[in-house]
Amino acid sequence: MLIVVLASFKSMTKSTDTEIQWVTIEEAIELQKTAPKKIIMDVYTNWCGPCKLLDKNTFHNADVVDYINKHYYAVKFNGEGDDKVTYKENTYTNPNYDPTKANRRNSAHQFTRALGVRAYPTMVFFDEEANVIAPISGYLKPRQIELYLKLFNTDKHKEMNTQEKFNEYYKTFKPTFKE
Repeated sequence: MLIVVLASFKSMTKSTDTEIQWVTIEEAIELQKTAPKKIIMDVYTNWCGPCKLLDKNTFHNADVVDYINKHYYAVKFNGEGDDKVTYKENTYTNPNYDPTKANRRNSAHQFTRALGVRAYPTMVFFDEEANVIAPISGYLKPRQIELYLKLFNTDKHKEMNTQEKFNEYYKTFKPTFKE
């Protein structure tokens, strides 16, 4: 396991990557122990059209790829899949998973429910100790996701205890990512 994690870390530190370096949640948490970074988790399903657009248009955008690879550990998680996940000393499965529905609506994974995900796609942001910061639902274009990537990476979200403060951040935010 450690060899896989170290290999993943080495590939994540390249600045010339053209794709997001996806790892599992367990690998991301292990990487945080030696090189703390926040985590972004893309919770998707196989049947979800907006999830496919997010992957194609946003997660393959050069600015998004570069920013995520530098500042986050990226996790892709099928919200209706059958993976076994260990998080915060709990193990999550999908006991009602039906393999005959692999490309159709299936049962929600226990981890999906534990994270409070109610729609797909949802990006769940975690801090450097793997605690959930916030889930952000919906298809986001590169400039839309940029706002959240920078908000959470810089810890600006900690200053926002009212809707008005978020609205002010939103109004004054100047995106730099290309669409």
